[in-house]
Amino acid sequence: MGHAKTSYVCLPCRASYKQPYLGDHDRLCPRCTEPLIHVGSAFATPRRRDAAAWRTLSVLLNAGVRFHKSCCGGSGYRPRTLREVRERMAYARRTGEPFTRALVRRELP
Repeated sequence: MGHAKTSYVCLPCRASYKQPYLGDHDRLCPRCTEPLIHVGSAFATPRRRDAAAWRTLSVLLNAGVRFHKSCCGGSGYRPRTLREVRERMAYARRTGEPFTRALVRRELP
């Protein structure tokens, strides 16, 4: 039985690659040779020309948010727009909640 594939992303190229997960060794982008970011198997790639979606994704990945499958199927809620990201980051600053946790909240109180 082969290894399940997972997604890796290159933010500068706006490219995603499905590859088997074979451990924690570094993978390089075949286009620009920058390191790829392991994002998880539940990741859905935005269109390359959708700059706003890639900016949102960049904020999520730099905050440590990933897209791994859970026992219930998907990775849970992830913001899709910069407005949703800004709302959650403002909430985190106001309440002291860690950014990573605030970014994956479905609804803000």
